[in-house]
Amino acid sequence: MEQKKRVLSCIQPTGDMHFGNYFGAVKNWVDLQAEYECFYGVVNYHAMTMPYDSKKLVHNTWELIFNLMATGLKTETLFIQSLVPEHAELCWIFNCFTSYGQLSRMTQFKDKSKQSEESSEGFISAGLLNYPVLQAADILIYRADFVPVGDDQDQHLELARNIAQRFNNQAGKEYLILPKALHTEVPRVMSTAEPTRKMSKSAGEKHYINIFAEPDRIRKQIRSAVTDAGDTPAGEMSPGVKNLFSLLKACEKHDIYDALMNNYNAGNLKYVDLKEAVAEALVEISNPFRQRKAEINANKKEVKEQVKASSVEIRKRAQETIREVQELSGLLNVKF
Repeated sequence: MEQKKRVLSCIQPTGDMHFGNYFGAVKNWVDLQAEYECFYGVVNYHAMTMPYDSKKLVHNTWELIFNLMATGLKTETLFIQSLVPEHAELCWIFNCFTSYGQLSRMTQFKDKSKQSEESSEGFISAGLLNYPVLQAADILIYRADFVPVGDDQDQHLELARNIAQRFNNQAGKEYLILPKALHTEVPRVMSTAEPTRKMSKSAGEKHYINIFAEPDRIRKQIRSAVTDAGDTPAGEMSPGVKNLFSLLKACEKHDIYDALMNNYNAGNLKYVDLKEAVAEALVEISNPFRQRKAEINANKKEVKEQVKASSVEIRKRAQETIREVQELSGLLNVKF
């Protein structure tokens, strides 16, 4: 039987999960489990690159793990980055194959360092500069064939490929796999309160919809969604209406989507009907997630042990890679 190709994707521990996270990444991760060997990491090292609270980091790490499991990710695919310290060691080795110029030109570094400069602390950590190298280590340590990415992450994946090729040239063999982007069609979910910006927790409560929220809460947020915008050119769909249709399509309510879109094109769409359809579709998706989350919360200790065990198993892959990388780099190592 042909061996499955391997997929690696990671997410920072932000605790709550909103429908933007789910439709933009997690739903795709769940679907990929059927076709690929998947590793999904909660990358808490990455969360340290910007100012953070250590107690909140612990809470958010486990909360995100629970959320990922509740939405359909298999326990055996999950690992916590800090439970696999080989990521950090490989990052150091890769730092020696990465130029300062490359890192300083990364778009994310420019954006986040500007945020740090404008903050009250004005502190830019070296970790923020090295973030893409650790990201490369996350991918390459598992010899991943594919990485699901959005267009905004192509630059980081290209750096990982560049590092891998430079390492292979130094080693004199094609050891590290040059991962390919796995571009799948995912909706760009916008804030229902301000549909010209992405759904995001950082913008405030009204700008995201928690997938574990109570049904009445979801309905209330959709009922208050912005629809018309005064600056929308005549004949064009406003960003708010477009976002509601996008959510309905993401929920795979195709018949309802087509019927409401026909009403829109005929000029007789009632926004109340569109909002009701979107709200009920989101509630339908949320209900089993909320039920599964309650089951997980009732057995947190057991679930944590399961995820620690899966991290140990996944770490074995990382240990194998780091040992071989050490040998190819001319480093003495301890046999595992």
